[in-house]
Amino acid sequence: MTHISFVDTEFGELLSRLPSGLDLDVSARLSGALVRRRGVKDAASLLRLSLGYAACGLSLRGAAAWAEVGAVARLSDVALLNRLRGAADWLGEIVAAILSERMTARADGAEERRVRLVDATTLSCPGSRKTDWRVHVGFRLGPRPRIEQLELSDGRGAESLNRFVCGPGDIAIGDAGYAKAQDLARLDATGAGFIVRTGWNAVRLRTPGGAPFDLFAVLKDVPERGMADVAAAIALDRGGTELLPVRLVILGKSAEEAARARARVRRKSRKQGKTPKKETLRAAGYIVLLSSLDDADFSTGDVLELYRLRWQIELVFKRLKSLLHLDQLPARDPNLARCWIYAKIIAALLLEDMSGQVLDSPPWAAHARAPAGIAMAHPAHAV
Repeated sequence: MTHISFVDTEFGELLSRLPSGLDLDVSARLSGALVRRRGVKDAASLLRLSLGYAACGLSLRGAAAWAEVGAVARLSDVALLNRLRGAADWLGEIVAAILSERMTARADGAEERRVRLVDATTLSCPGSRKTDWRVHVGFRLGPRPRIEQLELSDGRGAESLNRFVCGPGDIAIGDAGYAKAQDLARLDATGAGFIVRTGWNAVRLRTPGGAPFDLFAVLKDVPERGMADVAAAIALDRGGTELLPVRLVILGKSAEEAARARARVRRKSRKQGKTPKKETLRAAGYIVLLSSLDDADFSTGDVLELYRLRWQIELVFKRLKSLLHLDQLPARDPNLARCWIYAKIIAALLLEDMSGQVLDSPPWAAHARAPAGIAMAHPAHAV
């Protein structure tokens, strides 16, 4: 059990929200975060130092001064730096423990569909103009929406559905970064469904029979604000002998939306010193989705409406950056950066739990239900 006797009541209440099976002292010792206790008397103090530095926005010097005044710990800013660098893996384990508890806390009926949004946000170190870190998030929808899975990678870690655990009844929804043939095939093999946006050349499209598929011949017949739903397949090998059946769901943008999308394409190409392909400009006038959902259960409009739910995970990232300032990474050192990011995420998860209690309290718990046929929940583990 987590020990809280030494701390004030407020921080003790925060620690009580951690998983009941998580022993902070044991996990800190096993991870190597707290082998020597010089200056830091226990794991709860180390966690408090980490949250003070990251979640409360203190500098290393400020955190060291605050810790001494508050009798949390007694160490210099250099000693604190070393402590926090060594705590990164341990804080990652705490994040995993919180998400694992969420995994097993609530599992809805197997007969219902569960909607999970997947996406990633990027972080940069001070003075950097490139992506140094990427936070991959699986977000569960429902009466109590919350982060369900999370993985931290360096800037080279690409978006991939393989980072998330899915199973029968799940519907994974992602943007164009997740339109990868082998990833979709592996997800389909688990019994989960998917809706992902795609570009004109992200996957090798075929007809259901394996013949070449002319996407632009389909697009030219889709009017402004019109919809199309076409049976197709994705070639999983270069020869097209192995196919994954999909639905190609298309929405034509309005003239204004299409013009703005093409302007963005041109701006991006200019920054890269390139000229946009004519196919890219033509495709920018449409939203093109790949879906494995059965058309008997989900109409064309249903698929498009489900994809529109992606805005909710964008709000998650906006809250993390605007309220918790996740985008203001102060550290260049990789281990200190990981410590800072994980501490921010722990704070975010604890805040989610507290807000979730408000949503679960009567009369919400008595009346709020997910739409019939969609439960929007799935037990899965932190990667």
